[in-house]
Amino acid sequence: MFDYCIVGAGLAGCVLAERLASQAGRRVLVVERRDHIGGNCFDYYDEAGILVHKYGPHYFRTNRRHVFAYLSQFTDWHYVYYRIRVMVDGRLVPLPINLDTVNELYGSSWDSEACQAFFARTRATIPQPANSEEVILAKVGRDLYEKIYEAYTVKQWGLSPRELDPSVCARIPVRFNRDDRYFTDRYQAMPKDGYHRLFARLLAHPKIHLLLKTDWHEIRQAIPFGKLIYTGPIDAFFDHCYGRLPYRSLRFEHETLDQEVFQPVSQVNYPVDYDFTRIVEIKHVTGQRHPKTTIVREYPEADGEPYYPVPRPESQALLEQYLAAARPTGVHFIGRLAQYRYLNMDEVVDEALALFERLAAAEVE
Repeated sequence: MFDYCIVGAGLAGCVLAERLASQAGRRVLVVERRDHIGGNCFDYYDEAGILVHKYGPHYFRTNRRHVFAYLSQFTDWHYVYYRIRVMVDGRLVPLPINLDTVNELYGSSWDSEACQAFFARTRATIPQPANSEEVILAKVGRDLYEKIYEAYTVKQWGLSPRELDPSVCARIPVRFNRDDRYFTDRYQAMPKDGYHRLFARLLAHPKIHLLLKTDWHEIRQAIPFGKLIYTGPIDAFFDHCYGRLPYRSLRFEHETLDQEVFQPVSQVNYPVDYDFTRIVEIKHVTGQRHPKTTIVREYPEADGEPYYPVPRPESQALLEQYLAAARPTGVHFIGRLAQYRYLNMDEVVDEALALFERLAAAEVE
């Protein structure tokens, strides 16, 4: 008899399993349909001995001190700033857009004040953007929208930016200095020994039992447990009774090259001219030294593993039906798939820690 059954061995599931076992003394069963732990954060050493991220780059960063402190119990860190470039008109320029991006693309030598004046002239006046296209036009104007964002968004989502909720592009920053860091969070680092080691340490408690390559739907009647925590797709939990929630998926093309470095930064985005959206060379941020390198091209697809919830009014309406069905079940739904929300890694950890506190408090009562 397990006190808890947790479906999914990603961030939310592993954090909750660790807390429930180590802090509450509960027996926890973790059920994972894949053959590995770590969810989409999973990394491994390929045949060349290069550490790669199987499901695309996972750049950990946070401003939440308690989240960073919690994870630091299970890993040392390789501190690094993540830098990204975008191929525009045959040039690699910084992304997010900053002063250097503008000067390189327009052959100018503006300072911060002149750059701000440029955007004041070119950006559209849209007080309340109704979609992602209007969000970007209100920030950078039409020329940069077409050069950097429009075609990339169509490839990534299979939809025009004007068909996507404003939230998809709401966080796109524009800088008027030369700061080329992709993120500005206080803590930016990669697990020193990789994500897999981090997750293995989270699940190392003797009160945690792990089942890999196991479909929860097939074993849920066979194993007795008390409470259920579910981190998989919420529509799958209900056998898609109201229909399938839409997701975008990805196909990854790995290539190992007989050279130490392929590109100047970990990620280069390709808005136009190619079917793939970006090339990732994760060595730049893991700190690994190796005479060879492995690059990964990402091709967005409509079908496959669910990666990105598609935020549209139709999706939200369908989600509300599933959320209503979930309320009386007593099941705790948490994580990107279970909540159908685009959550950063630190947000998932934060919400998992908060759920544990609520569960612990309820048991005391």
